[in-house]
Amino acid sequence: MRAHLVQMDIAWEDQPANHQKVEALLASATTQPGDLVVLPEMFDTGFSFNLEVTADRENRTLEFLCNLANSRRLTVHGSRSVVGEDGRGRNRVTAVGPDGSPLCEYDKIHPFTLGVPSEAERFAPGDEVVTYPWLDAAGTRLTTICPAICYDLRFPELFRIGMLKGAEVFAIGSNWPSNREFHRRTLSIARAIENQAFMLSVNRCGRDPALEYPGGTMAVSPRGELLGQLESGEGVLSVEVDLDDLRRWRAVFKAWRD
Repeated sequence: MRAHLVQMDIAWEDQPANHQKVEALLASATTQPGDLVVLPEMFDTGFSFNLEVTADRENRTLEFLCNLANSRRLTVHGSRSVVGEDGRGRNRVTAVGPDGSPLCEYDKIHPFTLGVPSEAERFAPGDEVVTYPWLDAAGTRLTTICPAICYDLRFPELFRIGMLKGAEVFAIGSNWPSNREFHRRTLSIARAIENQAFMLSVNRCGRDPALEYPGGTMAVSPRGELLGQLESGEGVLSVEVDLDDLRRWRAVFKAWRD
């Protein structure tokens, strides 16, 4: 099983440009039917709160994710902005299976409250930890993934609930800035170790109008070992996900049970 973590310099508030960029980056990776692709937080617009421009009201990004998954027979994990019935935004992961059908939607439980303006001013929090299946090309479940988004990484309860719901893999997309990159790296490793699970931690690179982003996309094993990491430029990190090794580790060292 292989996962492909897409690190990109997101074009500000430009859905078509970002869709094209994902396609171009994946063209450089060797994907096979049944693989997993994970994209950064708000990969289609950047971390913008300008919902009048960025919300996926016409489902163009949803359609892109469905077409990408179906055309390559992949499970695809991407994040977009939508507007709820209350008029507030939702920072939402949509995971899509190899047949192009959505598998789950997860709304970011922890909007970032510390920025100016604050994400929480325009986005309502989600209220449920969810999981979705990683499917092979024939639609057979390979394992269970728990999605999360950026600031969620600081809240270990979310990940423990996901593990107790059966997750063996965590997939998180971020717009995590350079001045706190050490935190993202450390917490990604900690979430993997404490839950004895794979952590696929995708971050954007480049700049937006407010912040600089370091990239540093990484994959971490259930023992906390670094399976691979990107530097600061655009690229795709492709890694093997060895579920047999995970299950042996959980069986031998049963910290999760305690």
